[in-house]
Amino acid sequence: MPQFSRTVISLFHKRAAAEQVCLLSGKDPSEFNSVDPLRLWIIQVGIIVGTASLLSLALRKMHQPKVIAEVLGGIILGPTAFGRIPGFTQHVFPKESQPYLSLVANIGLVLFLFLVGLEIDGTVVKRNARLSATVALAGMILPFGLGAGLAVPLYHEFIVPINPDVKFTHFMLFTGVAYSITAFPVLCRILTELKLLDTTVGIVVLSAGVGNDIIGWTLLALSVALVNAGSGLTALWILMVCVGWTLFLVFPVKMALRWLAHKTGSVENGPTMFFMTITILLVFGSAFFTDVIGVHAIFGAFVAGIIVPRDGGLAIALTEKLEDMVSIIFLPLYFTLSGLSTDLGLLNNGITWAYTVAICSLAFIGKFGGCTFAAKYIAGFNWRESSTIGSLMSCKGLVELIVLNVGLSANILTQRVFSMFVLEALILTFMTTPLVTVLYPPDKRVRVSATGANLLNVAGAEDEQRDKRALRDGAHRRYTFILDKIEHLPGMMTMAQLIQLPMPASSAAEDRRASKSSVPLDPADLLSIEALRLIELSDRVSAVMKSSASESLLHSDPLLSIFRMFGQLHDLRISTAMSIVPFDDLAYTVTEHARDSNSDMIMLPWLPTGSHPSTEPTLAPHEHELPLTTPNGKAAQSNNPFDVLFKSGGANDKSASALHAHFVRGVFSRASTDVALFVDQEEAGTVSSLTGSRQHLFLPFFGGPDDRLALEFVVQLCVSPNVTATVLRMVKKEVDADLTPVAGAHLTAEKAEEANMLTVASAMAFPDTVYGHPTTETRLQSETADNVAWAKFASPLKSDGESTTSSGASGVEFRELSSPVPLHAAIHEVNIHRDAVAGQRRAPRVLVVVGRSRRMAVENHAGELKELTGQYGTVGTEVRKTMGDVASAFVVAGAGSGLLVVQAAKLDD
Repeated sequence: MPQFSRTVISLFHKRAAAEQVCLLSGKDPSEFNSVDPLRLWIIQVGIIVGTASLLSLALRKMHQPKVIAEVLGGIILGPTAFGRIPGFTQHVFPKESQPYLSLVANIGLVLFLFLVGLEIDGTVVKRNARLSATVALAGMILPFGLGAGLAVPLYHEFIVPINPDVKFTHFMLFTGVAYSITAFPVLCRILTELKLLDTTVGIVVLSAGVGNDIIGWTLLALSVALVNAGSGLTALWILMVCVGWTLFLVFPVKMALRWLAHKTGSVENGPTMFFMTITILLVFGSAFFTDVIGVHAIFGAFVAGIIVPRDGGLAIALTEKLEDMVSIIFLPLYFTLSGLSTDLGLLNNGITWAYTVAICSLAFIGKFGGCTFAAKYIAGFNWRESSTIGSLMSCKGLVELIVLNVGLSANILTQRVFSMFVLEALILTFMTTPLVTVLYPPDKRVRVSATGANLLNVAGAEDEQRDKRALRDGAHRRYTFILDKIEHLPGMMTMAQLIQLPMPASSAAEDRRASKSSVPLDPADLLSIEALRLIELSDRVSAVMKSSASESLLHSDPLLSIFRMFGQLHDLRISTAMSIVPFDDLAYTVTEHARDSNSDMIMLPWLPTGSHPSTEPTLAPHEHELPLTTPNGKAAQSNNPFDVLFKSGGANDKSASALHAHFVRGVFSRASTDVALFVDQEEAGTVSSLTGSRQHLFLPFFGGPDDRLALEFVVQLCVSPNVTATVLRMVKKEVDADLTPVAGAHLTAEKAEEANMLTVASAMAFPDTVYGHPTTETRLQSETADNVAWAKFASPLKSDGESTTSSGASGVEFRELSSPVPLHAAIHEVNIHRDAVAGQRRAPRVLVVVGRSRRMAVENHAGELKELTGQYGTVGTEVRKTMGDVASAFVVAGAGSGLLVVQAAKLDD
């Protein structure tokens, strides 16, 4: 059955020239023309891809793989649904056009099986050979036996009356293979999306899936060889030639390909054009050879994928170059053709539905039962883990559909039996994800690493973590740094250097505290940084491959390598972790990882905008307002890193920033630990005059839980001799109050009234802020806590209450500042300091630290922020929702070299 070769050769037969059809000729341009089939082919592709994409959008919400959407799309476009519309099939999918669709689909299938071969990593099987072999064999023997047993009544009921020439052994082989196969590509995606790859269950299933796939394709090759062979001797010759070709590829060709990869530099720098050319020629050459000897072309492509070297992520790079066209165009065509051959209307009587139910039930029982009992009684898993393994291995997906299509094209299956098995494959694939979610929830999972979520379930582990946290006396010592783009590295390096502690000459105090506890204080626990590398899991095969190979990527990822080297050069203890999850799960993954690793604070970067021109203020400031200036003394220009992202016309940037803001807000709303967001306010592409590691922190203290956290954090950071700070307690006074003016600043009565508006309406618009609705009682409690925190760190003020230098903490200056426009006054103070240090040889960077919360604070700043945005340009609502009003004011004014927005952990009730 060398269908692939025959189809290619038949298309090269010469045909007589036909009249060119166009719009001007008055003929239907969509009418099929064998000489020029491109027009109808484009129409067919557009309908197929569009239908599959729409269904995929809906099914993605249910965490279902894309293959279900593609097959359902084919079923809808086929005789089951749209095919019943008079003239639809004859006009859109005429029989004469299907060989052209079939050719493109089979080319895509060859490339897809090459990608499947690239996904398979033999080292995974070697590391878990005993467990994976046990589960894989049990998951094939029992289903194959059940399939062979069910083949007897199916053959006599549905095959013999339609096609009596089909041999029972051939039908039995295809039925057994369809039952025993597991969809490895779909299985990888499910394991990745459910975050099971780092669990013992996930590793065993992945290894068993690899072995199952290899054996399954070998059985399929055997089945096709027996069907195509005229006699037993011919079948033997076909198998021997196939085995010889496989050995030829696996040994000499594989070594030659590895030599070529290193010779051309493809391992170090990605596949070159020459290496890609040789690889593609090898894929189609292998597919052609296995096709002409009587084995399907997909087997040759599959073996070609297995022999590609895995060195340096070469297989992943090859996949990235091929996967988009295969997944967008080729595969939907193939599975739509399967759907066009599926007519659920043929399931129109009781006996047919009885057999359909039997097919679905036995297929699930065979896979689920075989793998579950093998995992329980041979591998030693508990019942929950064993049933999860059985559920995952019962996933069929596109691999069984490929087997069924091969059987249909070989005339072994009738359309009725084909439709029954397609329905079975869809049902079993659809139920895999929800069944695993119920059987194996996150809190029951056992991870391979010692720092997984299950660590909290170990006896004594929770108490030990609590004791260690108590030893730190509330100080931040364990940080989780988030890295997902190369642009984030400068900001995260700045923060890592900022939190670096000086080398202690003596740790007697720590030793005394440690002696009172049974848990010894680890010296390395004084400061540790974990860099969490985030990679978004997309629909691409390469993303799934990266998640499977995350252990090797952890050591070769360039972002983590740079950050590790930075830590070594600055004597910082940096550990690394990697997580590859869908975008919707990024925030959850960050917060759970920080909780499981007992982190004190999460450090988030804001996505930089790149260079952009500064803009003049949109409104001239009132003559009685603060003369906001830049360090060079000129009128302040907008240095807002969000201008480009939130102005009209920047649709792409706006979308990217809005997504990042959504991620940051998700972390803020979910985190059970303190969170800090760092925004780099220095314009990209400009040469900074700031040198060295000195930094000066400015904290405008308005009050509230987040501001109290900011105060404690600033004092902690000033332990370093390279860090100094100015803490301003902002006191808002009315315009007519007797106060010491700050540069004569005040608001008009109109603006003052607007600035004093209550916060209820605006606060309720931001449900992701962690603090509850303010009441009189909670506000008084918050103000009391503010006074206690201020008294703890600042020395008593002078009698005039205006300004004093505190000795409460080394390098920190505490002052009170009264103003009717506190945001203007705080920005003015920051700019004054920047002017003062601008001429110094080693001027420190000015970093503004603010609390995020807009609730339970002393004042509401909505009116004054509106005044600032009127002067310096607008800021998007996503920015305000993400970082709050105070931080937005500093972003609008471009005050400071950087901005650190902190949020205190939400305390459990």
